[in-house]
Amino acid sequence: MATLPHIWNYGNYSSSNYGAHTLAVEIGMLRLYFSYDSVIAFKSPKHGIVVSKNVWGTTTGKRLNWIEDDHKQRVPPYQFEDLLKDAIRDLKGEQDD
Repeated sequence: MATLPHIWNYGNYSSSNYGAHTLAVEIGMLRLYFSYDSVIAFKSPKHGIVVSKNVWGTTTGKRLNWIEDDHKQRVPPYQFEDLLKDAIRDLKGEQDD
């Protein structure tokens, strides 16, 4: 049976104007963190928390810091994309159970 997504805002903006741009979406055991319309980090049982290096700008950089402030833990975009694809494949298997 498919798991319904859970959606919320992460971060500590004092204004609700920015909240729409800081969505977190959890589907089953996979959690995706967005900045605007880009996935910038995710969390899965297999990979733990995975955060991309900042290739966007200062606003997204602030959001990345909320998720993981240790820049040494961040991965290059090509590696991030490969790990995210792997986590999505795992999710598909989870949804089939």
